[in-house]
Amino acid sequence: MFSRILVANRGEIAVRIFRTCRELGIATVAVYSPADRDALHVQQADQALALAGSAPEDGYLDVEQIVVAARDSGAQAIHPGYGFLAESARLAGACRQAGLVFIGPPARVLELAGDKLAARRLAREAGVPPTAGTDQPLADLAALRRQASRLGYPLLVKAAAGGGGKGMRRVDEERQLEQALQMAAGEARAAFGDERLFLERYRQRVHHVEVQILADDSGRLVHLFERECSIQRRHQKIIEEAPAPLLDDDLRQQLCSDALAVARAAGYRNAGTVEFLVDEEGNYSFMEINARLQVEHPVTELLTGIDLVEQQIRLAAGEPLSLAQEDIGRRGHALECRIYAEDPTRDFLPSPGTISVCEAPAGPGIRFDSGVGAGSVVPVDYDPILAKLIVHAGDRPRAAARLARALDETCILGVSTPLELLGDIVRSPQFLDGDTTTDFLERHFADWRPSPRRLQVALLGWLAERLAGGETPLPPGGDAGSGGAGDDPWRRLRRFRMGGRS
Repeated sequence: MFSRILVANRGEIAVRIFRTCRELGIATVAVYSPADRDALHVQQADQALALAGSAPEDGYLDVEQIVVAARDSGAQAIHPGYGFLAESARLAGACRQAGLVFIGPPARVLELAGDKLAARRLAREAGVPPTAGTDQPLADLAALRRQASRLGYPLLVKAAAGGGGKGMRRVDEERQLEQALQMAAGEARAAFGDERLFLERYRQRVHHVEVQILADDSGRLVHLFERECSIQRRHQKIIEEAPAPLLDDDLRQQLCSDALAVARAAGYRNAGTVEFLVDEEGNYSFMEINARLQVEHPVTELLTGIDLVEQQIRLAAGEPLSLAQEDIGRRGHALECRIYAEDPTRDFLPSPGTISVCEAPAGPGIRFDSGVGAGSVVPVDYDPILAKLIVHAGDRPRAAARLARALDETCILGVSTPLELLGDIVRSPQFLDGDTTTDFLERHFADWRPSPRRLQVALLGWLAERLAGGETPLPPGGDAGSGGAGDDPWRRLRRFRMGGRS
């Protein structure tokens, strides 16, 4: 087992990995950019080393800096988290050359899984048909038009490399193709250094379902069942759950079996997911392999009771899988909401700034994975995820009710968040009925706007900040202003917010 691990990441995922490391008695090393000097992950690590630049490519994406930091700190291994270098074959190879261990799949698997075109071909060879599309990169507009005409609209123009919704554009008609090609290629080039594109038939009213897998160095494989991740904005997930409401036991077994078949064909090692699209009739197709820890991994942890980060670390250390398939069970239902610093009324634009209040919910079956606190600065340079709220209960209705209550208790001020939108989603009849397809937001919440009460909460938060800073604002009138400066403003804010759904 390792004695010291460097986490090449930031925010909530770095903090989450540190927790497991501490339980295993492993010292932790953080890296940070100038913008993250006072970040929570820096404060919680046993050791922290500065990176040279604030831009991702100058810091968290700089393989050489990360490897040097690991060697200088005395770490034996690097955990990449998710995003940044999590699926970097280059980092995995550099670790090997430097005598370090990369906590994730080997470089050859990362290269295969990271190339969506190669992964599509692999799945087909393993007997698992991919979603209708092209298996070769499309280099020009003429080729794009020919293949688009063959497949039919609507379509997705997708980057062959990377993930996270980057380098992806939906095309509903031919006149949109040229602009989609230019925008997707530019975004893919900037994000992944690879502008290869392909087409995939856009399927409406489908469910995005992924199967969590683990594999050791001897090739033993197990699955930890599935998660549904269909509620998305800009092709990025915002609500995940397990088990998937759509699946019956037979379909679940088929999906999990096919996921293992694809992973086995890839020679997979460590933790990852195999992702599918499933329609309402139970027909499914392979989409991609994610060769890393997923943002939504806590859903599976609460469902199975298995610490996936611990499994990653043990597998990377060369330990054999300690889990047999028959030993892995499910209990109850788990749901997760991602909380971003973004404005859902402005097409989810990022909302950088300083967090003035950060209050987490509490109670049985509630987990709050956060990388911020009061006073944390949300910079413009990085993905704006702040925290993840995960709940577990005996069944889906009780889990949804628990999540709704926990969202009401969560208070983050200073930046915009989608807390109210998330609360409205999990209370909606469509969500409660399991109508959670990938077009959920555009079908059911396209015209969503925050309630007037949300504005009142924001105004009261402003009042509380003024009072806490020793300033005496004008009395706003009504109940919100009663009590004067001697009444704790945070107590008034909490009491006001919990008086009804914001």
